[in-house]
Amino acid sequence: MSEHSLRARKWPKRLAIAMLAAIIAAAVGFFAYTSDYYRPGEIATGLSEELAASGDLRETNVGITLGEADAEVGIVLYPGAKVDPHAYVPLAQELASKGYYCVIAKMPFNLAFFGIDAASGLMEAAPGVHEWWIAGHSLGGAMAAQFASTHADELEGVLLLAAYAATDLSASGLTVETVYGSNDGVLNRDALEQNAANLPSGSRTDVIEGGNHAGFGDYGPQDGDGENALGTRAQWKETATLVMQTVEAAAL
Repeated sequence: MSEHSLRARKWPKRLAIAMLAAIIAAAVGFFAYTSDYYRPGEIATGLSEELAASGDLRETNVGITLGEADAEVGIVLYPGAKVDPHAYVPLAQELASKGYYCVIAKMPFNLAFFGIDAASGLMEAAPGVHEWWIAGHSLGGAMAAQFASTHADELEGVLLLAAYAATDLSASGLTVETVYGSNDGVLNRDALEQNAANLPSGSRTDVIEGGNHAGFGDYGPQDGDGENALGTRAQWKETATLVMQTVEAAAL
């Protein structure tokens, strides 16, 4: 066999080995990326344990639920990128205390990008809820908006927490509220402004003075974020109050 023929036969094998090596490297890199995520802080961890012990928090492999399953209003919350869903239990508890059924979605790899349609199953699991809103923090907000763009007939509105809609909701008929902290150092303000046209006319924006990006959950400081001068407890309470005002205004 000629040297040229030998080289020709070795080339597909070498290509296959190179492709396999690239796939393995990508898999290792992805695992390393997703295994380094934001864990819940002491407040969220303690509150989760307390509420679970009392039966007020119910947990499955797809979500963490607070509130009554026959509530008038239900809210599905999509966590931010690489944030453990338990970090949002304090905010969910504030919403539940106002009479809402609130369920925090558990996302594959803690990335809402891989669980855009998670809300469908979570809503189906609570048929007693009369109307549904979908909320999301940061990347979770963008994915919540994407879900809403194809399920508008199942929802009353969208709550964007330090997030913007990259998907067109302008003709959806949904009520949309955007909430972010004045000290948020992560939210891209230019993208927020550029994507404002994707929202229905009359959509509401509220700025929490002194709040920051990570303050919607309890998972510690986030790279690039500003200081939370308000305090996380106060940010959770103010967020819940703003949500209640939006929900009540939409019902009028």
